[in-house]
Amino acid sequence: MILHELITYDTLRLIWWVLLGVLLIGFALMDGFDLGVAMLLPFAGKTDIERRIVINTVGPVWEGNQVWLILGGGAIFAAWPLLYAVSFSGFYLAMFAILAALILRPVGFKYRSKRESARWRRNWDWALFIGGFVPALIFGVAIGNVLQGVPFRLGSDLRIFYEGSFFALLNPFALLCGLLSVTMLIMHGANWMILKTEGDIRARGRVFGRWASIATLVIYALGGLALWAFVGGYQVTSTFAPDGPSNPLGKTVAVAGGAWFANYAAHPWTIIAPVLGLLGPLVVLLALQLRREILAMAGSAMAILGIIASVGLSMFPFILPSSIQPEASLTVWDSSSSHMTLFIMLVVTAIFLPLICAYTTWAYKLLWGKVREKDITDGGHAY
Repeated sequence: MILHELITYDTLRLIWWVLLGVLLIGFALMDGFDLGVAMLLPFAGKTDIERRIVINTVGPVWEGNQVWLILGGGAIFAAWPLLYAVSFSGFYLAMFAILAALILRPVGFKYRSKRESARWRRNWDWALFIGGFVPALIFGVAIGNVLQGVPFRLGSDLRIFYEGSFFALLNPFALLCGLLSVTMLIMHGANWMILKTEGDIRARGRVFGRWASIATLVIYALGGLALWAFVGGYQVTSTFAPDGPSNPLGKTVAVAGGAWFANYAAHPWTIIAPVLGLLGPLVVLLALQLRREILAMAGSAMAILGIIASVGLSMFPFILPSSIQPEASLTVWDSSSSHMTLFIMLVVTAIFLPLICAYTTWAYKLLWGKVREKDITDGGHAY
């Protein structure tokens, strides 16, 4: 038996669909609070010292947290080449805006305190705000467009033709999803700030955390209702082979209202995802009332897990539907790399992902504790 045949092709495809979700959720959990803290920076700190405290809650860890974004992009490129090609071509300007905003983050951290000028530092604070807000918004807008279907088609030779525009991405439902992403990450960032600070900053964090958790709960519920009432879902209407070749044009697809909710009826256990998405913000509200900082952080993590997982589970087996040529929609079963490629990548992932998790755990244990004013005024490695 050839080594890669130890795991069947359809099983490998399913494993990599799960791993893609794990990497996206890992990015939202780990780098999400960095983005949330950046969005809160101009409002959470009233003085320069307070803002430096806020920055130093994420300063030592943000670079390591971005590893999850790199892993996610690499996984899409290697495991789902058609998904990578379509999404990075169709969302080119949106991706460019995200990268431009993310570039502001390291520059802001390094240059903010290089001058004593209040105006200089204030401008960099707003640059860091943009570096958090723009990626959070656009990632959510992208998910909103994926749920509605992306305007691409495939030729008979599988050449990709994208027929959308950047401004068409900014439709009402997608913007609602973008707003949900913003409030969700602000909630996560506020809880991290509460966990890492004291005094007035922590008190303001509680206020931001409460309002963001309420907004996340309401917007997620409204988004679910809008998805049911106004957004057509996709269903494969022909027989297909889960271990067949990667040719998206070998199936037929129908679009029907409420189709994205069919998986919850077919597999009732999947309802746990939206339940966690709704329960998480309520846990945050309760934890903030009880002043249980770690529980509040767990609640926002629960919300992120549930909200992102609910998208993947409702869409399965689709990973990128086409709004103008439904049969060209990409699914788990017809848009992956080869059997051998998926197996080799799985072996590599099984080796390196635990190492990344172990190193991350060690780093956070080493850096555990509050960021205090004396840590800033004493100098050292403070930003």
